[in-house]
Amino acid sequence: MYQKTILDNGLRLITHTMPGMESAAIGVWVRVGGRYESLHTKGAAHFLEHLVFKGSRKYSCQEIKESIEGVGGALNGFTSEESTCYFAKLPAVKQLQALDILTDMVITPLLKSSDIRKERFVILEEIKMYRDLPQSYVNDILDELLWPDHPLGLSILGSRENILKLKREDIAEFQKQYYLPSNMVIAACGKIKHKEILKRLRGMLGQARLAGENAFIPAAKHSPGPKIKILKKPTAQTHMALGFYGINRDHPDKHIYSLLHIILGANMSSRLFSQVREKRGLAYEIRTQIKGLSDTGVFLVHAGVDNAKLYQAVEIIIKELAKIKSKAVLSSELRRGKEFYIGQLRLALEDTLDHMFWIGEPTLHLNKTYDFPEILKEIRAISPEDLRRVAKGVFKSETARLAIIGPSKEESKLHACIGKL
Repeated sequence: MYQKTILDNGLRLITHTMPGMESAAIGVWVRVGGRYESLHTKGAAHFLEHLVFKGSRKYSCQEIKESIEGVGGALNGFTSEESTCYFAKLPAVKQLQALDILTDMVITPLLKSSDIRKERFVILEEIKMYRDLPQSYVNDILDELLWPDHPLGLSILGSRENILKLKREDIAEFQKQYYLPSNMVIAACGKIKHKEILKRLRGMLGQARLAGENAFIPAAKHSPGPKIKILKKPTAQTHMALGFYGINRDHPDKHIYSLLHIILGANMSSRLFSQVREKRGLAYEIRTQIKGLSDTGVFLVHAGVDNAKLYQAVEIIIKELAKIKSKAVLSSELRRGKEFYIGQLRLALEDTLDHMFWIGEPTLHLNKTYDFPEILKEIRAISPEDLRRVAKGVFKSETARLAIIGPSKEESKLHACIGKL
């Protein structure tokens, strides 16, 4: 059972008590991410995420880390396109201490100039690291193809030039604009008591001011026709990311979409793993990913293949995508896909941290929590025709975008191949 309270300042608290656990997971979610930035502030959300851990009004950087890790807990954060989250998982007896630390560092970070100078170069090294990892950097190239001249098409890390230009006042203004209780959700799962957390929150955040408008630039309509971008590099392996515009995070077809991902590339039983790796030995790594945002999404096929066999791999991938559009999935394969989906959900919801993620994100963006029995009913009702219908809507040559890092010189052949979809 989920309990939810909205404080007078707009802060939302969502909790799930799991009495059999000895741990608690607490997350502070902020409705801001890479797509909320301007060209001038690109990279600010991620930069700020780093700085929040450097010290707050009540806690030094060392105290923040030692207070969580010193009792066996884990502390971390992440920045995405539309969210920033700070979270801790630790023994339940220390939950209020973790809550106090997380909220203080998010609401009142010090943002010291000396920390900004040091962290600036840490982030520049992070950018270099991802540039040196073609299996990661190829996704940034795909984003540029999907959303050109738009914040979604730019790296969440920001560019080297922007990170060097960002000043303390830029970051402080960004924090002041978005890091407000009415733009935040506190999510907690595990051996917790809603009333105790609520009482502590009221004492810490009850008087904070309300947020103003929190908007982003809508995703632009895509230009028709397949697009390919090749970053020529003398790599030992070619990395490719084939993307299609998908659906938003709360679309009525979201479970059908997820089941397509499972059948095509989520595990070792999937079609692409079987056809590309197991039967032909063209890749070590081949998988699909899905991402849903407020107004758009992406379905992604990622692979690392032999340099001489890129075209063959892409051809097989396109054939499999075309096949799932034209031919009904067998009942046995559909049943396995559904059981994998349901089983993965069950296993995740047993973990206090995963369950916190499960309730935190939809509360932040949709002001709702999902009902597990209702989700089971929706998954079990999916038919082969549902899969074909959604596949037809997603896998279209005119919306295909292919990013490649490697020595390939086959751009025209690849264009023709994708055009067959």
